[in-house]
Amino acid sequence: MTIEIPARALDVDLLVRELGNWRTSSRSGPAYRGLADAIRLLIVDGRVPVGARLPSERALADVLRVSRTTVTAAYTQLREDGYLIARRGARSTTALPTAPAARPETIPPAVSLAAAALSAPAASVMEAFVEATHDVTPYLHGPGHELVGVTALRQAIAKRYCERGLLTEPDEIMVTTGALHAIGLILTTYVQPGDRVLVEQPTYHGALSSITTAGARPVPVAMTDTGWDLDAVQSAVHQLSPSLAYLIPDNQNPTGLTMPAADRKRLARIISETRTRTVIDETILDMWLDEPVPGPIAAEMTSRRDLVLTVGSMSKSFWGGLRVGWIRAERATIATIAALRPSVDMGTAVLEQCAAARLLARHDDVLPERRAILRSRRAHLQNLLSQHLHDWQPGPGVGGMSLWVRLPAPMSTALSAAASRLGLDLPAGPRFGVDGTLERFVRVPYALPEEQLSEAVELLARAWHSVTGLSAPEPTTVVV
Repeated sequence: MTIEIPARALDVDLLVRELGNWRTSSRSGPAYRGLADAIRLLIVDGRVPVGARLPSERALADVLRVSRTTVTAAYTQLREDGYLIARRGARSTTALPTAPAARPETIPPAVSLAAAALSAPAASVMEAFVEATHDVTPYLHGPGHELVGVTALRQAIAKRYCERGLLTEPDEIMVTTGALHAIGLILTTYVQPGDRVLVEQPTYHGALSSITTAGARPVPVAMTDTGWDLDAVQSAVHQLSPSLAYLIPDNQNPTGLTMPAADRKRLARIISETRTRTVIDETILDMWLDEPVPGPIAAEMTSRRDLVLTVGSMSKSFWGGLRVGWIRAERATIATIAALRPSVDMGTAVLEQCAAARLLARHDDVLPERRAILRSRRAHLQNLLSQHLHDWQPGPGVGGMSLWVRLPAPMSTALSAAASRLGLDLPAGPRFGVDGTLERFVRVPYALPEEQLSEAVELLARAWHSVTGLSAPEPTTVVV
């Protein structure tokens, strides 16, 4: 059975705000072409979702204070270029031109920019596992099925939330086998096939995969260059009534942006007023590099706290190989998920949970060093991009483990294919969005050691110049 999802109508005022000073691009040509180019870039960048209904020609002309003929000509140009689909008796909907996908010959990657994750703090992890071999002894006398998690770890996680201003009891925690497992359990519990899940654009590609695997449809709300457009979030929730929202307010993956405290309060009000169950992904919470992140979104909820489910993980803070995550939610919510969990699994490995509890107890010793490593590697990557790819524009986000970079032209997929041919694994920008947008962006992690980062950027520059047809320039010396 095909489930028909109504096309989302774009608010004319929000569209005009996104267009900005579009007239600058029309100074050397007709106004309609400048308007068409501006709308096309919004679609390509994912700022306007694919499948959305544009405002009527008359409405857009009135707000822009241009002739209706200009808007009509711009829409006609977009249709001819494949960025709009005309629908009889209805407004045109946004689209991306279809073209046969290239299948380039590739070689095994020598360097990978696919993962934004550090290697383990080996000494601390090994020490934690040695201690965990003693902590696990009491559990050896039972079956080892800890459906909600071992007590020591749930206490340690709850303590950290309390320290951040969110009073939490251990029975408000469920331990999972990583953050993606936590997201999957929430989707299994609260989402049915065909349901809509509101997401940021761009966002974590693993969450997008989990949403589509659950049979749900991710519906994007574009982020601005500086953060979250909460007007657009509120408008999308009212129009689409999503069953769930998924947001990353801390060191957002892939942009590195963090939601300000005032916006967190407003987001909490939107969640309460619209009664939208929301997953807050705090996986990269600890990877702030310049300023600590504000308090948890759940702490801002003055009512309906049951609507917020907070997901955390050991992967970015300590080590991805540990495979320990969690859900923080109200007791009734944890009980509901626990009732369905046996259909998925019977709990997370006990030894790893004991080791995680030991690591959390020494987080003040481990995390400052990891932040220092990331600061140094971030600076190194910024310097490399200035030397080899000076026309690329890293975004303003400064947290997390990667830069979200705007390319001079929408060629991210071609760049990814060219990089693969050179032995560099680099996901294309559209992987972090919905419906193939974000071709003008690429995520470049800085988690690798500096020597590997240097090699990766050299390959990246070669790939870029191969797809643009330009010869690689001599590196520019940059003093930092």
